[in-house]
Amino acid sequence: MLYKFKSKAAADLIMLEPQGRQILEIIGKGPGASGILTAAQIPDAIAALEAAVSASEAQPPVQEGQGRGDDDEPGGSAEAVRLRQRAAPFIEMLRKSAAETADVVWGV
Repeated sequence: MLYKFKSKAAADLIMLEPQGRQILEIIGKGPGASGILTAAQIPDAIAALEAAVSASEAQPPVQEGQGRGDDDEPGGSAEAVRLRQRAAPFIEMLRKSAAETADVVWGV
């Protein structure tokens, strides 16, 4: 399943279900099949994502051979993709949307 985020202020953003669900939970939205983040809610969402990114970076990185589920590459151990990398495109979408007072909607 994929989440597709849309805004009139930015290009569409597509995320796999686990990562999309994680982002939605961080910003306080239920991981439903569709939803809306109003322009008024965007500043709080950006602050929540930035706080979660800071908290995740305070944790030690995963060592090789220690799997973290969906972050592992099939067939070998790879450096885990951090929350900062996953959230950056969404935060950019939120910033553009806030600048143009545009809502962000999503669906699966």
